[in-house]
Amino acid sequence: MSNAQLSTSLAQNRLVLETKDLMKKFGGITATDHVNLKLHQGARHALIGPNGAGKTTLINLMTGVLPATSGQIFLEGQEISQLAPHLRVQQGLVRTFQINQLFDSMTPLETLAMVISQQKGLGGKLWRPLGYQADVVNRAEELLELFHLQGVHDQVTSQMPYGKRRLLEMGIALACEPRVLLLDEPVAGVPAGEREELLHTVASLPKDVSVLLIEHDMDLVFDFAQTITVLVNGAVLTEGTPHEIANDSRVKAVYLGHGEELHHV
Repeated sequence: MSNAQLSTSLAQNRLVLETKDLMKKFGGITATDHVNLKLHQGARHALIGPNGAGKTTLINLMTGVLPATSGQIFLEGQEISQLAPHLRVQQGLVRTFQINQLFDSMTPLETLAMVISQQKGLGGKLWRPLGYQADVVNRAEELLELFHLQGVHDQVTSQMPYGKRRLLEMGIALACEPRVLLLDEPVAGVPAGEREELLHTVASLPKDVSVLLIEHDMDLVFDFAQTITVLVNGAVLTEGTPHEIANDSRVKAVYLGHGEELHHV
């Protein structure tokens, strides 16, 4: 193995996000049951499970929306279990769901420029006269292109198609310069005619960003993920490659038992 190949292999094996025995109880109900999850550098990792499996609770614990009853969360080796949500974002853990409150009266260009300005420590005032900060505008235009928003760059968000709004949410997330990106059901509610563009964009996310996808759309999951973790009743049932998950009899039984269908099986 060459030095370059060795470096790539070591980078890919580096843990960027890890939970250890993560548990959340609501009274006598255990919503998250000793979950151990590892996300590696550059990962394309999906978290799936039937309705009520505990996926949302787990993500809320990772992002600090909910405090854990017990267990630990690590981001690039540093424990973040007690960090506030906004501090986790600053450390590079970003979730699309956390920032889906779009500014309806602003355009995508203005929105992205504002987020980039804040990310650069420039404050929120410099986005308004956009020409004053060429680097901010250049980065905003890069994101507009990446997320197929050039055609609506000067349209107020409230008038944009829903699929474009979801793309803008992802653009905002990437403007926060995440090291780990949690995509929370990115195609939920998106009309069929707008889904292909969004699916293509998810597939083309930067390789240096490690992605954990939470999704019910099994076509998207199996096309996107290299590793899939199956959550049932708050606990990890199994984890493996898409092929392994698709052919796992326990996974089939769980989905059939909940009246849901596991595609690609």
